[in-house]
This record gives sequence, structure tokens and C-alpha cells, in this order.
Amino acid sequence: MMLEAKNVRKFFHGEEILKGIDLQVEQGDVVAILGPSGSGKTTFLRCLNFLERADEGELTFDGEAYPMATATHQQIARLRRKTAFVFQNYNLFLNKTVLQNVTLGLIVAGKMKKADAKRVAVDALTRVGMADRLDSYPSQLSGGQQQRVAIARGLVSNPEIIFFDEPTSALDPELIGEVLAVMRQLARDGMTMLVVTHEMDFARNVSNRVMFMDGGRVIETGPSQAFFQAPREQRSRDFLRSIQDARQ
Repeated sequence: MMLEAKNVRKFFHGEEILKGIDLQVEQGDVVAILGPSGSGKTTFLRCLNFLERADEGELTFDGEAYPMATATHQQIARLRRKTAFVFQNYNLFLNKTVLQNVTLGLIVAGKMKKADAKRVAVDALTRVGMADRLDSYPSQLSGGQQQRVAIARGLVSNPEIIFFDEPTSALDPELIGEVLAVMRQLARDGMTMLVVTHEMDFARNVSNRVMFMDGGRVIETGPSQAFFQAPREQRSRDFLRSIQDARQ
């Protein structure tokens, strides 16, 4: 087991947002986390990388236990060296070029020589189809291009797992495909990914497992094809029907 989360609970202003979430992830899994807005998907994902601090829960990653409410800064740093997080709004530095955005973490945090950092960054940017825009600034790029740069920034640390928080939700419809194409290729390459998404085609055809959440709880989890073809729970069936109705 690469990653296991048990009994993850989170409160905001006295309201329980996550109500005891469990998740197991094997190496190479692509897990799509689905659910209506406000179901706790993003909060859960952020807790797994300690961008939010859960109030209860145990996280095990690569055999090391991380108490989610009390993990130390050193423990969190060790975890983050093995993971990457792709945000829905890119989080690029607007005053730095594409190449600078991708090399910055390698040079500052990783203490890598600039020449080595450039080589690693160019390899990652080539992988996401952005090698021809090294000297461009974020303002000169489309949203899809910015998100591909953000993915490259995650890849340069050679993560064992990448967390994606609705990576296409801020994009115009015609730009979504280019980001999903990169993610499909990562899946084919064997990258382990947890993806909070509203892209049902991606969840059905690229992910191998689905976790469906509502009201801060896991309603159903299982193989993606089984979830879409024959969901076990009535709430899951209602959700998929609402998605289908919205498309018509």
C-alpha cells in the first residue's frame, strides 16, 4: 500500500466538514474523487498534503505514519518531498518566466545547480508540450498552457504521487482537452494520481478507481467502470443522473 488514510476528520467553525474519511491507494492507481460542490473533496485532498490540518486521522505513506493532527514540520517536509500538488488556479509566479517557475523549487529548496535544474525543467516542460515557451511569462500563456507549466513544476521533483485539485475547473472548455491529454499520458506512464474532478469522461476512461463523496462522507468507492455502469448506492445513481441530465 503506497498511501492509506484512516478516519480523517476536519472541522470549520464547529461544523464537521470531513466525517471520518478512509482511502487506500496502490502504486500506479489513478483515483478520481467525485461529488457535488461542498462535499469535502478539496478539503480532503489538501489534508493529505497538509495544506490543511485535519483534526483527526492517520496517514501512512511509504510505510511511514503521519498523525494528521500533530505531524511535525519535519514529517510534513518529508512527505512533500515525495508528492506534488497541482492547484486549480495554477499558482505560478507572474513575474517569472516559464523556465524560472519550474526551476525555482529545484534551485532554492533542492539546492540544485542552475544548469542541472534547467536540464530537468526542460525535460519536464517537453513532457507537457511546453518546451517552446521557456521564456514566456504566465500573462502570455493561455490557461491550459499555464496549467501544463504547473504540472511540469510538479514533475521535476520526481514525485511518487501527484494530487490534482480540479485542474481543469478554471479553464475555458476548448482548453480542457490539452490538460487532460497530459494527465492521460501520465496515467499511461504509471504515475500515481489523486484527482478531484468534475470531468466524468476522465473519471470513467482514465482513472481506475472512483471515490464518490457527499456531505463530508465517502458514499461509494470502487473500480471506475463498475461505478459508472452500476453504482451500488442510490445517492451515486442520483449524482450520475444529474450529470447526464445537465449534458442534455
